[in-house]
Amino acid sequence: MWGSAVTAYLHYLGFMLAFGALVVESLTLKKDLSLKEAWRVVAADAVYGLSATMILITGILRVLYFGKGTNYYLSSPVFYTKVGIFIIISLLSLYPTFSFLSWVKGLRDSKLPNLDLPQVQWLSWLIRGELVGFALIPLFAAILARGIRLF
Repeated sequence: MWGSAVTAYLHYLGFMLAFGALVVESLTLKKDLSLKEAWRVVAADAVYGLSATMILITGILRVLYFGKGTNYYLSSPVFYTKVGIFIIISLLSLYPTFSFLSWVKGLRDSKLPNLDLPQVQWLSWLIRGELVGFALIPLFAAILARGIRLF
């Protein structure tokens, strides 16, 4: 009982932290970042990465041990839709993460990242896409939990 509650709590906490980290990235990212803002983006992306990992691990635990049973989830197209959205979000996050990681060496030497407007716009669109995906996941989770079949 406690294991199920703690796993669910960590799953939801990871979701909230990931969403919050993406909001911080989205609101902070701009063409002319200060050193503090650049570090904030890098730190937010680190929080995002750890949170997404926590979501994945606790999600697997919930399916295997603490949910409605593996057969319930694996026989539901809604479950696969939810997992598919998570995979798409993960793929969308690769370019921003590698971009932000490439800043770290320069930031340690107090050098600001050299961003042009198209790159900032592309990063911003990717982050917004991740946010849209994360906004859809709870909808599909609620549909799945209630046994509603979409197709």
